[in-house]
Amino acid sequence: MDIQNIALEIFRETGVLSEGHFRLTSGRHSSQYMQCGRVFERADKAELLCKALAGLFADKKIDAVAGPALGAMLMAYEVSRHLGCKNMFSEREDGDMIFRRGFVAEPGMRILVVEDTVTTGGTVHELIELCRKGGAEVAGVGSLVDRSGGRADFKVPFRSVVSVNIESWEEKNCPLCAQGVPCIKPGSRQVTT
Repeated sequence: MDIQNIALEIFRETGVLSEGHFRLTSGRHSSQYMQCGRVFERADKAELLCKALAGLFADKKIDAVAGPALGAMLMAYEVSRHLGCKNMFSEREDGDMIFRRGFVAEPGMRILVVEDTVTTGGTVHELIELCRKGGAEVAGVGSLVDRSGGRADFKVPFRSVVSVNIESWEEKNCPLCAQGVPCIKPGSRQVTT
C-alpha cells in the first residue's frame, strides 16, 4: 500500500474528514473539511505521516522547519525531528505573520515551510515572505494534504503526502448558502470579508 492510501486510511481512522458546510481559511466554502490537527491526537499516526513528508525533502539539506501556529506547530516539530534539524513556528500579531519567542529566520538558513492543508496557499505565502525577510532561503514547502488541485505555486518545490480534490466555492457561488445551510468556520484563523 502506498503512502497516499495509508494516509487516507489514517485520516478516516482519526476523524480528519468532516461533512457539512464550512468556511475555509481562504474564505471559500466547502461541503467537506479536513481537520488535520486530529491526526496529532495519535502520535504514532502523526509520526508516520510526518516521517513520510520529511522523506520527500531528505535531499534538500534543511536547517529548520517552520510552520504557522496553530495548525502546523506540532507538524513542524515532528518533521524537523525526522530531518534532524531545528523547528520553529510563526504567529499572528495584529493580523501580521511574525516570528516571536526567540525564533528567527537567519541569513543563509535553508528553511522547509510546512502546513497541514494547502488550499489556496495564502498562509504559506505569508510565511515564505517572513522567512525571506530574515535572509533565509526557502528550500521547499511541504503539506500533509494538498487540496489546491495543483494550483498552489510557491516558486519552490512543493510536495505533499496526499493530494485530494475537495470542491470549494466562492461564497457568492456556494450552493449550500443558496440552500440556507448554516455555515461554520472550523479553522484556527479568523477570516474577514
